[in-house]
Amino acid sequence: MKVLFIGGTGIISSACSQLAIQSGLDLYLLNRGQSARPTPVGATVLHGDIRNQESARAALGNHDFDAVVNWIAFTPDQVEPDLDLFRGRTGQYVFISSASAYQTPAAALPITESTILDNPFWQYSRNKIACEERLVKAYRDEKFPITIVRPSHTYDRTLLPMDGGYTVVDRMLKGKKVIVHGDGSSLWTLTHHADFAKGFVGLLGNSRAIGEAIHITNDEWLSWNQIFEMVAHAFGTTPKIVHVPSDLLAAYDPNWGAGLLGDKAHSSLFDNSKIKRLVPGYMAMIPYSRGVEEVAAWYKGDPARQKVNEKFDQLCDRIISSYESIWPQ
Repeated sequence: MKVLFIGGTGIISSACSQLAIQSGLDLYLLNRGQSARPTPVGATVLHGDIRNQESARAALGNHDFDAVVNWIAFTPDQVEPDLDLFRGRTGQYVFISSASAYQTPAAALPITESTILDNPFWQYSRNKIACEERLVKAYRDEKFPITIVRPSHTYDRTLLPMDGGYTVVDRMLKGKKVIVHGDGSSLWTLTHHADFAKGFVGLLGNSRAIGEAIHITNDEWLSWNQIFEMVAHAFGTTPKIVHVPSDLLAAYDPNWGAGLLGDKAHSSLFDNSKIKRLVPGYMAMIPYSRGVEEVAAWYKGDPARQKVNEKFDQLCDRIISSYESIWPQ
């Protein structure tokens, strides 16, 4: 099976690229060759810029594909050219959306693929919804063979789950207080990219996935208090947690607040029945307690990776000082 990944070397897609090759797929990558992650051995690279139609057409040449996956489309104007590029030359077009597109906060849990798409808080999510709506129209009007995949919070060894990344770990290691939004009890789902890949690769060339939207997540649910504690434990320390309302964090930093109010501040639990039906045997096997050990080992492996964002660090000090002056903890 001949498959094209537009991108293919990112946090999620890198594991999917590797598994696709191991599974015997003839994998092509269309990208500009600028990723910090290496190209998987066995993939054919087509050098081109998907944002430039002339460049993309030249790179694609006369190739046809059984499946095309766009990992790096975020707005409708980035999806529209793909319809022109791949009409008649692919049996499946896979759009990578986001589980944050679901109703936020969800009216009922767990979230299923039939949960309405509605996120009034985060423009990123609304853009993904608009992309989905355009592709569904193309499927309805012209039978363009779409599959929509909605990852939730998916990580590899380079990615820490909290805003601020390693800066938060640095604060923990120095004995400084760290911020957890709300009271830390909202439930969250973290999925290792190797687990995601097992479900995803099973959708490629899968006729039952055409015209469908599917999320792929772990079945493990953790509170944010637990997540911070697991991260601290992996780095050999304990967290001094200060709970701060998400609305207040948004007032201090609108960008931080958008990701909280539009996603992380609300419990997100997913029913994975659909991906298990479409890809029999799919199950996420890596608990976060094990995955975070990989993350810690990666950061400890090279001091150059231990980058501290001084601006975020100072913002945390300012928020904590102000908040505790009113609400001592």
